[in-house]
Amino acid sequence: MKKRVTGIGGVFLKAEDPKATNEWYDKHLGIKSGQWGGTFIWRHAEDKEKMGYTAWSIFKNDTTYTNPSKKDAMINYRVEDLEALLKVLKEEGVEIVGEMQVEEYGKFGWIMDPNGYKIELWEPFDGPYEEMLNEEDVNKMS
Repeated sequence: MKKRVTGIGGVFLKAEDPKATNEWYDKHLGIKSGQWGGTFIWRHAEDKEKMGYTAWSIFKNDTTYTNPSKKDAMINYRVEDLEALLKVLKEEGVEIVGEMQVEEYGKFGWIMDPNGYKIELWEPFDGPYEEMLNEEDVNKMS
């Protein structure tokens, strides 16, 4: 099996007022975000020509996206072979949440950690993800 986790795919927080929270992060920390949040662009260590992306989003407190977790944050980890990883995790007794979903920008699966955090696993299709980015929502890393 390939590596299980290859990096952080995203950080997702909950807030009463996502718009005001996004404005605070922009003003004080310089994190740009738009309708879908912000994106950090970086290069792969093994292949400097290959770009990678890390999402950063604020959801409204009443979002159901992080269910069944009752926590106020969710981490998304990038993985190389989601189907194989979910199979191994299930065999290891890890709680799988829902069914794997395939979107135009990648495959997604969810698990619960032992502390009740919902973890999102993402096998990215970087080409389509690149195409959906808005320049003003991008945070370039040096």
